[in-house]
Amino acid sequence: MCGIIGILAKGPVNQIIYDGLTVLQHRGQDAAGIMTSDGEGVYLRKDNGLVRDVFRAHHMLDLKGTMGLGQVRYPTAGCNSPAEAQPFYVNSPFGLALAHNGNLTNAEELKDELFREDLRHINTRSDSEILLNVFAHELQVAGSLRLTTDDIFRAVEAVHRRCRGAYAVIIMIVGFGILAFRDPYGIRPIIYGKRDTDLGTEYMVASESVALDAQGYKTVSDVAPGEAIFIDMDSQLHTKQCAENTLHSPCIFEYVYMARPDSMIDGIAVHKARLRMGEKLAAKLQREWLDHDIDVIIPIPDTSRTAALQMSYELGVKYREGFIKNRYIGRTFIMPGQAERKKSVRQKLNAIDLEFRGKNVLLVDDSIVRGTTSKQIIQMAREAGAKKVYFASAAPPVRYPNVYGIDMPSVHELVATNRTNEEIAKEIGADKLLYQDLADLIETAHEGNPSIDHFDASCFNGEYITGDVNQDYLDRIEQLRSDGAKGKQAENDLSLAELHNSR
Repeated sequence: MCGIIGILAKGPVNQIIYDGLTVLQHRGQDAAGIMTSDGEGVYLRKDNGLVRDVFRAHHMLDLKGTMGLGQVRYPTAGCNSPAEAQPFYVNSPFGLALAHNGNLTNAEELKDELFREDLRHINTRSDSEILLNVFAHELQVAGSLRLTTDDIFRAVEAVHRRCRGAYAVIIMIVGFGILAFRDPYGIRPIIYGKRDTDLGTEYMVASESVALDAQGYKTVSDVAPGEAIFIDMDSQLHTKQCAENTLHSPCIFEYVYMARPDSMIDGIAVHKARLRMGEKLAAKLQREWLDHDIDVIIPIPDTSRTAALQMSYELGVKYREGFIKNRYIGRTFIMPGQAERKKSVRQKLNAIDLEFRGKNVLLVDDSIVRGTTSKQIIQMAREAGAKKVYFASAAPPVRYPNVYGIDMPSVHELVATNRTNEEIAKEIGADKLLYQDLADLIETAHEGNPSIDHFDASCFNGEYITGDVNQDYLDRIEQLRSDGAKGKQAENDLSLAELHNSR
């Protein structure tokens, strides 16, 4: 998962992009990058790390220009080294920079096509570099030295014909403007807004509306599935539907976990969706466990607070904050290795004993993926003196890999794989386990925007909307996503970095 930003303004954009990336830091903590342009040259800074660590004052001074891109990233399958940090850049045609959120499901085939037919070499393992080169080739075919908006939209149409999977994309065309487009299913989010200044109108495109809000931009619209928008150097907005067949299917996991609660995604208020998750979960508990003996409901910070608070209200059970979070530790779902995840849970959370001692506690989390975090937190609750520890998940069991840009683990590392709910409860150490029903989860989002009838819920039901995900593909990503494979790749990347630094 990544967070992306693109801006075309009337003054320097370096600080606006930096501030916007800090607001989107929850979408990726592995790497950050900014590229700007003054209409002629391009200026780039990117590296592994948090936004605050990657950029220093001297880097910011070097990022000159009135348009630019930014990205925060956590690694998807096969992408761990600093070389995969974005934006990516190619100098032909015109000079193109790309920031991408998502995952191409036909990346290997495209890489082969680019080499054999388009005569383009890919230098990293990132599908984002592949996507950039596909667009660059198609723009070169479609355009001329007198590049027009129609040329740009024709290139996007060709990208849709060639690329499969999930992609929310922002591309800077040096000297021409900012382009943004979204895959025909609208799986990953992207939204744009504008603000009026004394010098004229400025535009920002970003993964989430909260990035626009924080910088004073008024939301115009989400980019529709298959749609492209182009903002030229005169701040004129051009839009076109560039895909023939579209089916709006946003990722349901955005509302469960990935997005900030103060964001609007595809017209759905994330906060409201999570409130409804709490309502649905409470209703299920009342149906299935009328004589419950829960004394207190405690959320696992931060994402589950909204659902837990609403459960407390619906059930008439006390809500308490039982864990204090160290905010300087990254999100454990994003952590690359099992050992590192286990260590980080204890570093990240500390229990307030008096909220647990002698009580039957219901812990509420947004989801359960590997079960590693859940197991440790349940143990912490017991050590803090809880009599019984029950566990509720605002999402259904995660039983399948996500192939559209969320780096969920190998299917064999998912705690719900080939286990019943009772077996999962035993595995994580809970006295009782309650999962959200998938139909209820989908309804929580659908109610926010009734015009969206379909959501990508592939990690829960194994149904892949793009229709091109087969067992061979799943086996291939299985080899990339296991903790063992990531460990070996991390060692290789470290060795390469050490070699580079020794020169």
